[in-house]
Amino acid sequence: MKNGTMFFGLCLGAALAAAPLAALAQDAPPPAPTIDADGTVHGALNTAPISNFLSTEAKAALAERMTKPPISMTQSGLAGARERVEQSAKESLEGWLKIYPSTIEDTTIGGVHVFVITPKAGIDPANKNRVLIGAHQGGFNMGRAYSAQVEAVPLAGRARIKVIAVDYRLAPEAKFPAASEDMEAVYREVLKTNKPANVGIFGCSAGGTLVAESMAWFQKKNLPRPGAISIMCSGAMKTFWFGGDSQLVNPLLNGTRPFGSIIGPYFTDINLDDPLVTPGQYPEVLAKFPPTLLVTGTRDIAMSNAITTHAALLKAGADAQLFVQEGLGHGHFYVFPGTPESLAAYNVIWKFFDSHLKK
Repeated sequence: MKNGTMFFGLCLGAALAAAPLAALAQDAPPPAPTIDADGTVHGALNTAPISNFLSTEAKAALAERMTKPPISMTQSGLAGARERVEQSAKESLEGWLKIYPSTIEDTTIGGVHVFVITPKAGIDPANKNRVLIGAHQGGFNMGRAYSAQVEAVPLAGRARIKVIAVDYRLAPEAKFPAASEDMEAVYREVLKTNKPANVGIFGCSAGGTLVAESMAWFQKKNLPRPGAISIMCSGAMKTFWFGGDSQLVNPLLNGTRPFGSIIGPYFTDINLDDPLVTPGQYPEVLAKFPPTLLVTGTRDIAMSNAITTHAALLKAGADAQLFVQEGLGHGHFYVFPGTPESLAAYNVIWKFFDSHLKK
């Protein structure tokens, strides 16, 4: 969608007098919205320009991304969608590696496929006993190598810390709780050489959901909680990364077709009210969460879920913070490498972990 706000400069005098009435009429303000008895609003938005608060770099990156064809499994099937997701992640990763050159080791930890990212600038001495574990995006059915690496490299580089990006099992080849089991296996192995208070866990979109689910899973397994976590582009509520006002506003602002909440194959025949699936509904589970940072954007389809999860964590007595970026959407802080907004996001994310992880 190529949207914009058109500004007209009309000269008073002969030019205005000569303007056709029809031309003037088409530039008149649109009709006022109508509101149903149940509060539903019709016709409230006609144009949606990119936020004027964004940097020039972010505006250009967002406009380019919005005008690209969306990734659709309907059109290309799961295999094709997976390939396109990986290609998109690879392009962003290449940008981040120019900013933060890193060594990426393809290996296994606890029997789980992972990528260990080490910044070539070296590990900060203050982080020699610390480690971060990342869970990638992809709706629990997409995202592999590059998707895992692109979220880990900028944080590893900004913090100068080792990051373990987990390539957890996906649907339809696997289903819940396979990803939680993979996070547990990696975490158990990491705890053999690291104190839990020195470990941070983060993830975006499905990865953010998985971080929340992992906290409930660790509680069930009587594992010590990590030092801090960050739930990005997601929440811990039943609608996962959908739901609320942001699900309705997201298509209007991003030029995509409206869609409903879709529970993918990973959760087929699973009780969605299980605290291991939607821990945000259970205050007793949230109360045991470690310090938590939620990250979202005003154009993120998951913003409502993130905001609601943050409120639920505070109500449960947990230590929770919320970081919202103006004008950006789902995962854009890692999608647009090097923009002022992306760099600012990773500053906030790392400062949060740095302030909560033990040394």
